[in-house]
Amino acid sequence: MAFNILVADDSETMRAVIKRTVGMSGVPVGEFHEAANGKEALAVLAQNWIDVILSDINMPEMGGMELLRKISEDEELRKIPLIFISTEASEARQEEALKLGAAGYVKKPFQPEAIRAVLYEVLEKAYAHRLAENPEDEAGGESDF
Repeated sequence: MAFNILVADDSETMRAVIKRTVGMSGVPVGEFHEAANGKEALAVLAQNWIDVILSDINMPEMGGMELLRKISEDEELRKIPLIFISTEASEARQEEALKLGAAGYVKKPFQPEAIRAVLYEVLEKAYAHRLAENPEDEAGGESDF
């Protein structure tokens, strides 16, 4: 089973780094989708099946926190886990994100292992039912997926 991942960050370079890091992590990726801000992310979500969102907090037009609020208001979208990858390092900001429903939080700059660990934990929690339905997809490799 492969996962469709939306990467939302206003830096094209950071989106590329995150995509490469996730690709090297062993998480099976179906498709990557990109957005430069929260508004673009909502448009991608309206047109594509997305399994997990990796989002920055500080973006123009619509930031990550507002994106999370919009997602949490939608019956279907709220089922998609959102992981923040951000320079916002304050404990208060992280707590606010988690209270709003963020599934995880990785601080920039990050080690690839940090993204891998959080992504695996979130995907296992969110999609354990799908993994149980498709046990043949778990065979081989080090991946839990």
